[in-house]
Amino acid sequence: MEGLGIKLIVNPNLYNKNPESSDLGRSIISNSIEMILEHGFESFTFKKLGAAIGSNESSVYRYFDNKHNLLMYLINWYWSWMEYRLVFLTNNISDPKEKLETAITLLVSLVKEDDQFSFINESKLQWVLIAESGKVYQINLVDEENQQGFYRTYKRVVQRVSDMILDINPNYEFPHMLVSTIVEGANHQRFFSEHLPSLTDYDEKKDCVVSFYTQLVLNTLN
Repeated sequence: MEGLGIKLIVNPNLYNKNPESSDLGRSIISNSIEMILEHGFESFTFKKLGAAIGSNESSVYRYFDNKHNLLMYLINWYWSWMEYRLVFLTNNISDPKEKLETAITLLVSLVKEDDQFSFINESKLQWVLIAESGKVYQINLVDEENQQGFYRTYKRVVQRVSDMILDINPNYEFPHMLVSTIVEGANHQRFFSEHLPSLTDYDEKKDCVVSFYTQLVLNTLN
């Protein structure tokens, strides 16, 4: 993190110039989050982004080849940030059950903005992930982009939590399936709560998503 001297690593194949290296690059990132969240990825263009940052479209292309790579950068940044938080919050927990519960809560909770990164609103970025992440995973180029390591950080997060599951039940057959189901399912539930509430069990008084997935995992492992 900036304030702690910790730098999050995002796959350099995703960008032409590191957006964190300049004020313009950071403005591209912060404004793209706002615009994708407000208008949706389909309506988002580099021309509109250039206008929003007071620059031209070509200046955005100096950082990213296309808007797909920019979205992939945002998703990668989110998972790098989440991996750091996962390691930080669970590193000194010795009890396997407590460690796993902490990890589940972290993965499925609504996040708050981290003031260590002034150019990224993590809360808004999470909603971009919730609404748009399928556009970086469920695509024709997924195998090629997987070979380039574009999903590596997300897979590392899944692996870390899968290892926690196996610490509790070494004989459990499907740790990766369980973790990826938690992550993707929680994103669906958050989306449903905002747009299709009859498909979920939203309660303003408590975070039902955290409660549901914690119970699901622990009951599955017992």
